[in-house]
Amino acid sequence: MNYKKDFPLIENKDITYLDSGATTQKPIQVIEAIENFYKKYNANPHRGAYSLSMDATEIYENTRTKISKFINARYREEIIFSKNATESLNLIAYSYGLDNLKNNDEIVLSIMEHHSNLVPWQNVAKKTGAKLNYMYINDEFELSDEEIENKITDKTKIVGITHVSNVLGTINNVEKIIKYAHKKGAVVIVDASQSIPHMKIDVQKLDADFLVFSGHKMLAPLGIGVLYGKKEILNDMNPFLMGGDMIEYVHEQTTTYAPLPNKFEAGTQNVEGVIGLGTAIDYIENIGYDKIQEIEAEVVNYAKQELSKLDYIKLYITPNEKNHSSVISFNIEGVHPHDVASILDNYGVCVRSGNHCAQPLLRYIGIDSTCRASFYFYNTKEDVDKLVDALHKAYNMFEKYIKKG
Repeated sequence: MNYKKDFPLIENKDITYLDSGATTQKPIQVIEAIENFYKKYNANPHRGAYSLSMDATEIYENTRTKISKFINARYREEIIFSKNATESLNLIAYSYGLDNLKNNDEIVLSIMEHHSNLVPWQNVAKKTGAKLNYMYINDEFELSDEEIENKITDKTKIVGITHVSNVLGTINNVEKIIKYAHKKGAVVIVDASQSIPHMKIDVQKLDADFLVFSGHKMLAPLGIGVLYGKKEILNDMNPFLMGGDMIEYVHEQTTTYAPLPNKFEAGTQNVEGVIGLGTAIDYIENIGYDKIQEIEAEVVNYAKQELSKLDYIKLYITPNEKNHSSVISFNIEGVHPHDVASILDNYGVCVRSGNHCAQPLLRYIGIDSTCRASFYFYNTKEDVDKLVDALHKAYNMFEKYIKKG
């Protein structure tokens, strides 16, 4: 089944959209749900004793319950709404990291981390005296068991790990990493931004201490994110932002904070984003992750097959198919990725180019940037053919210069 009909932008525009790793397109159901909220229910949740505000509160909080079931959280209060995964990770760094790390403690990250799960920890390490260590990938762009066990030690207090690399598409064995880190007494933060659009997440099965994701990468609007944290950890943390709705009592000199989840949701929230995220989850569950993975596997495997035939293309993906998701990074050797992406755009093919907010990873691999095609279930083999055709045209434009160089 071709799902493009549900997505107005790609249905009505003559483009091949291959940048879902940056943000997915939005189905009409999500767009209409947001419109319906503003037409029928627009009011500020938690702030009014009148029926319209209570309706808005009910919709908002019902979505929290929906998300808790979606990722199998034990308690609905473990779901905190944020602006995006970046804000969620900063909340953890400042509200947990700063208060729980001391001199010579160790923070361990993978070299694959997005800057959002790296830069905040640099700052925390600088302020607490903790040491920041990295788990490095092997020649197959994966983390070996040996590397995990060598880097996570008795001194490790926090481990940050991306579930799926936004550059390489490598699927990390987060369950194994969490289990080993817990043996060493460390708390684990999972960045699920690139995984949850494509695979079922069960936070209790993973035993993740924290897990974050952005709604806009899974069909929801921009500006809505989720932080999951174990209740007992969240209860012990101080608020990240302060102001309205996160307080219990305010006196002139002192304040007491509201219980979870309100403690971490200061100010008026992105209610339309929450509603859109709830509808996006309904849409995903209606299709089913099994079907999503079936469609994606067929299209992504076809893409790898066709791109591998191009002798001028360098691919940056693991050869282990079971450990690879829906992201394919590549370069035309001898041509800057920005030039390639610009030429592809002239033929209606949308790919990302740059360092993908993962400069340490690209530096470790020995390159500055790549082109990246990232697929979702609304993509087809025809999209792959258009990408390959556009790459042929791009290469032909530069061929004589590449050979001369």
